[in-house]
Amino acid sequence: MAEDGTLAQVGEFGLIARMLSTRADSAKTTDAPESADPAGSTVLVGPGDDCAVVQIAGAPVAITVDVLVEGRHFRRDWSTPLEIGRKAAAASLADIASMGAVPTAVVVGFGAPGDTPVNWALAVSAAISEECAFVGAQVVGGDVTASESVVISITALGDFQGRQPVLRSGAQIGDVVAIAGRLGWSAAGLAVLSRGFRSPKALVDAHRVPEPPYGSGPAAAIAGATSMIDVSDGLVADARHVGTASGVVLALESKRLTVPEELMGAAAAYNIDARTWMFTGGEDHALLATFPQGTVLPEGFVVIGEVLAGEPGVMVDGAPVAAAGGHEHFR
Repeated sequence: MAEDGTLAQVGEFGLIARMLSTRADSAKTTDAPESADPAGSTVLVGPGDDCAVVQIAGAPVAITVDVLVEGRHFRRDWSTPLEIGRKAAAASLADIASMGAVPTAVVVGFGAPGDTPVNWALAVSAAISEECAFVGAQVVGGDVTASESVVISITALGDFQGRQPVLRSGAQIGDVVAIAGRLGWSAAGLAVLSRGFRSPKALVDAHRVPEPPYGSGPAAAIAGATSMIDVSDGLVADARHVGTASGVVLALESKRLTVPEELMGAAAAYNIDARTWMFTGGEDHALLATFPQGTVLPEGFVVIGEVLAGEPGVMVDGAPVAAAGGHEHFR
């Protein structure tokens, strides 16, 4: 209905909120069995985190899905099928890691125009399997369909190995905020490609194929992380998700972010502050986590702030950030 606005007006997260509200209202008016309710024994963690968690044969299983669309997430003239397949798999596998789980299996949905070369599609499929093998997971099924552009959907499952899921909602006042993995590299690579260049190669490669710190997720869970999230949309945007879910402020400090030489050089060439990419760029799939003060952080994690009381959200260098701070679909 017109009075409800358009997707561009409500944005990705506004749409999700309305979907969940509609779902909740529907559940109140149906006679669904107890086990089908999100609060029932089968669903342990419902919408609101990087993964849902369901109980299967008495064990919790992490489940997530990511959809990549040609022209939005990748371009065939910029990336090889190997790079596209690995990037698609990484997006979902990183979500599993961000819950503290270990990826075990994926199911692939693949859509493409009829004139797509068979060898190109097979190369994408092989690349998905390659990225999965890197973390010990397997492709166990999927579906293919005709579509106007290439669409790749990856559903991933993960094993908690006896640990509790690490949610977005567990950050506590006094915790430290830490990051593992790269920030801003993919955004810088996109900027380079958008200007028609192919170097610096390290940045372009980072956009084409991210390198999530998969092992850092389970390591953070073992170390006692109170909350965690995959930085897929941008550091500020995803820190805000944690702050909102936990009812706290994630106070980040720019001076704690070490700017790599690769980013400094590109930023100087484009006359921007490299930390802009680091704070707002997505698709590097770094892991943002909070830990109790005094925790010996797992290798790879660096403290970049602390958790404070206040209006839930995110601050940078003492100032609340109202801007989105990252990517949001439809906007």
